[in-house]
Amino acid sequence: MGRIKSELDVQGRKCWTLFDSGARYSYILRNATAGLDVQHLPVPRATALGGRSHQIKDVCLVFARVDGHDVEFQANVVDEVGHDEEGRSIEIVFGAVAMQLWSIKLDLRNERLDLSHITSDFVEF
Repeated sequence: MGRIKSELDVQGRKCWTLFDSGARYSYILRNATAGLDVQHLPVPRATALGGRSHQIKDVCLVFARVDGHDVEFQANVVDEVGHDEEGRSIEIVFGAVAMQLWSIKLDLRNERLDLSHITSDFVEF
């Protein structure tokens, strides 16, 4: 499992993002959802994130740009994720499901995202 941090452009706003292959799902801070499509869940669910339990009551459809590539993904809305090693607040956790969907890989050796296989075309059988 690996983690890379980068800024994600969400509708013109820079969000500090943790690309985390150890997190199955994606998460976004409630205060980062302004102007985004947030939907209330009919039945809340629980998740463990950042060493504590969270009640997920809303999900958000996020349209973003990562290094010039357009992506969209669903994120669970949370009030807090935590801070990185430099004390910077993590606003989005980009999880494994979203990375797999877009073929985003983590280049841990060079501490950067590997976007060499990112896709914008999907083939369904």
